[in-house]
Amino acid sequence: MLEFLNSLIPNVMDKLPIFYAAIADTLIMVLWSGAISFVLGLISGVITTVTKPGGILENRIVYEVLDKVVNLFRSIPFIILLTWVMPISRAIMGTAIYVRGAIVPLVFGTVPFFSRQIESALAEIDHGQIEAALSMGSSPLEIIFRVYLRESMGGIVRGTTITAISLLNLTAMAGAVGAGGLGDFAIRYGHDRNQMDVTNVTIVILVIMVSLIQLFGNRLVKKNTH
Repeated sequence: MLEFLNSLIPNVMDKLPIFYAAIADTLIMVLWSGAISFVLGLISGVITTVTKPGGILENRIVYEVLDKVVNLFRSIPFIILLTWVMPISRAIMGTAIYVRGAIVPLVFGTVPFFSRQIESALAEIDHGQIEAALSMGSSPLEIIFRVYLRESMGGIVRGTTITAISLLNLTAMAGAVGAGGLGDFAIRYGHDRNQMDVTNVTIVILVIMVSLIQLFGNRLVKKNTH
């Protein structure tokens, strides 16, 4: 088996420690930036939903400001965003490169996208349920947790799955500016040194990761859809 792999993907086999480190770096970026983005995106999506015109906490100023900020960051191509937020990365993480430096731009690129996913999930809630909760004297906070979040759990999980896959793609793109991970591995060895087996193996690993995320997400959606 080892001889077969050496003949099939010789350049990858020569760089196994680097390859394993690249996989680990990608997972670290996805987990850390994903966890931060989930919290911030969920809060942003909920606030936008409840403060919009007709919302339970209608506030035009808060809604307009948050909506415009989300639109601003969604409109910036990620490759440009990577360089634009470098000063912020240095201020927060102490560096703008490698895995630590990539977390900040990944959060900036993911939160607006996930925020819109949350808005879409919450928009599916039957307004009659909200009116019923209001008539029973439920507070806005109770409505957010007992109606909005509880009843839209399936949509939230679906949006989280889509966002996680998008985030994985962004980590690969971040490798173009020295963030490390599989993107950096594929560019440095596969592209720059014309080692096609490196590129092919990187693609296979990313496809497997995406498939696992989608499979896990689909199972959670089935459990939370009622």
